[in-house]
Amino acid sequence: MELDDLKIKYDALQEKYGAKELDSIYHGGCVNHPDICFVFMNPTGRNIASCKTWKGIKSPWIGTKNIWDLFYKLDLMDEEIYQTIKSMKGSEWTEEFAEKVYDDVKAHKYFITNLGKCTQIDARILPDSVYKEYLELLKQEIEIIKPKVVVLFGNQVSSIVLNQKISVSQCRKKLFKGKINGTEYPFYSVYYPVGNGRFNMDKSIEDIKYIKENLK
Repeated sequence: MELDDLKIKYDALQEKYGAKELDSIYHGGCVNHPDICFVFMNPTGRNIASCKTWKGIKSPWIGTKNIWDLFYKLDLMDEEIYQTIKSMKGSEWTEEFAEKVYDDVKAHKYFITNLGKCTQIDARILPDSVYKEYLELLKQEIEIIKPKVVVLFGNQVSSIVLNQKISVSQCRKKLFKGKINGTEYPFYSVYYPVGNGRFNMDKSIEDIKYIKENLK
């Protein structure tokens, strides 16, 4: 199975749980043994790649600014690309520039995805039941790309993926292990770094730097 094989399933779930006028947002970056797989919650309409007229890659955070602060401060983004992102409006992203950004993500050997691929108009909270419908698909993603480590953002995503009640504040820098089809992967839970969680970005950076330093 390849990553593209999962898209038809994501699109079906978009019809079920997402905004009907928007498309699913899938994933992006290094797909061949990335150092880190970053797992966020779900996309919103702020991602301009969710527009049905967008013909380029449909990867997370296209047309947004704040999340790229995290990757830049982790030394996971080229200076020129970062400064370009910060200087432009979201609506000014082109399909070609999105490709350039994700080529840089790929070069820095990480993979960005969401547990839920169902794009919403806004940042409304989704129930656990919706995310759980994506869990096996996320596991298939992980099995395909085979990352060295998986970083889960926030309590809700961490709790669903790790199948236990997680409070990020109580398990910072704690290693969790999970098996997918017999292969064991290391997982870490970190603070959600954008939106309402932006004030926790420094903690996210601190913990991810620790994770990077302990990559095997």
